[in-house]
Amino acid sequence: MGVAVRVIPCLDVDAGRVVKGVNFENLRDAGDPVELAKRYNEAGADELTFLDVTASSAARATTFDVVSRTAEQVFIPLTVGGGVRAVADVDRLLRCGADKASINTAAVARPGVIDEITGHFGSQVLVLSLDARRTGNTPSGFEVTTHGGRTLTGLDALDWAQEAEDRGVGEILLNSMDADGTQAGFDLEMIRAVRARVHVPLIASGGAGAPEHFPPAVDAGADAVLAASIFHFGPVHAIAEVKDALRAAGHEVR
Repeated sequence: MGVAVRVIPCLDVDAGRVVKGVNFENLRDAGDPVELAKRYNEAGADELTFLDVTASSAARATTFDVVSRTAEQVFIPLTVGGGVRAVADVDRLLRCGADKASINTAAVARPGVIDEITGHFGSQVLVLSLDARRTGNTPSGFEVTTHGGRTLTGLDALDWAQEAEDRGVGEILLNSMDADGTQAGFDLEMIRAVRARVHVPLIASGGAGAPEHFPPAVDAGADAVLAASIFHFGPVHAIAEVKDALRAAGHEVR
């Protein structure tokens, strides 16, 4: 029996509200994060990911009070990212009720912070959020971006994923910035390429628009599937529909 595929709704939060756009732009309001988290918990989500989408670009710390209120309402693992820069930030998130922290921009700026966080708390608490775009700037054709996808780094996404794994991250959240919010399907080529380089659990993100988009991402090597638009806005596809599609494709789900 294999490991069950996790289905993870993502709450992109800006100024205390859940938002969603296309390629992280033209954000529109999707509701209260605490209410949505509670709804997804009751609907059978396996985990929740909470990302403060403007924390790094605005040089602002994560909204800790929203994290605390969310953690009080949900009883599944909660990963929080956005503005995580140091051991102290992770410590505060964990004290607020988060189970894992997600890091992106700060790790690119100073990779050693991965060693510091995982050395202090263990690999299981740290998720590398890897936002990648297709460009002609790197050998693989996939380039790491930061600041909500607005800044190109020159880093090859495959090399960075491998380095982060070597430094101790417990999971990688792989988000296709080109597919993000388009609801046109996951970037399967990117998932396969990163899976070929790393062994830690891989969470596929960016592009889900229908239940049938999820099984191919798992076939490509994802251990978990994450989405926002498909769950937030009508016509709403229930988490159960996504799990049914995965099950019908032969994948074990919870």
